[in-house]
Amino acid sequence: MVVFAGQGDARRSMALLWRTAPSAASRPGPKPVLSVDAIVEAAVDIADAEGMAALSMRAVGERLGRTAMALYTHVPGKGELLDLMYDRVLAELPTAYDTDPGWRVALTAWAEQTWAFYLRHPWVLQISQARPVLGPNEYAGMEALVRVLDTTGLPPHVLRRMIGMLFHFVRGAAQTVAESRQAAAATGVTDDAWWFARSAQLRDVAPDFAERFPTLLRLETEGASAPGDEDVPYLEREAKETFTVGLGVLLDGIQVAVDRAAADGPGEG
Repeated sequence: MVVFAGQGDARRSMALLWRTAPSAASRPGPKPVLSVDAIVEAAVDIADAEGMAALSMRAVGERLGRTAMALYTHVPGKGELLDLMYDRVLAELPTAYDTDPGWRVALTAWAEQTWAFYLRHPWVLQISQARPVLGPNEYAGMEALVRVLDTTGLPPHVLRRMIGMLFHFVRGAAQTVAESRQAAAATGVTDDAWWFARSAQLRDVAPDFAERFPTLLRLETEGASAPGDEDVPYLEREAKETFTVGLGVLLDGIQVAVDRAAADGPGEG
């Protein structure tokens, strides 16, 4: 399920995101019990606990003890609410990283904290990156990442592509874990049980597997991870190790680009 942000009214969404729209609390008369912040918090709680499919204006209203119609005074609709939710949870990410130990340390911290953020709010992974929300917290997080990358000394056109590369990698790695958890919840079958059952069948339907796929078999046997925390599903352990190794390879690649740019000198490549 892919959800596209920015489907609400552009003017009203942007005004709510940047808090330039007059709030109901600022209007004359009795002060309302509800607020934009309360509505957004309730919506985030629903999405965190039950997933994006459970999110609706009615569900948010019920959580707050109000009708869906009561919410529209503060938030025009679900499209605007989704934008506000997305930008709200992005406020959890740091807006600055210490670059004194070097850009590699800072980027590692960014990647690990962003990975953990996605797993706290897996519904965020369903929001397409094709159309950003353009909210203040989204920009603050991007500014923090750009400041780290800027210390590499690489030219802006290279840094722009690296930003996309890093986000794709971290989102993709986190999505594997998020979907694994969702699969277990939706089917009632754990990853370990699923793999055990399918692997057992594979031996029966493909007795010549070793002869047909010798390189794959060698990779599976010689490259298998060491036993880890048995309380963590196998796929999650594999995904975390893949994330760690992959991040190291990406950072090594950035270092190569930095070294090459330094060797070329100003005005080159």
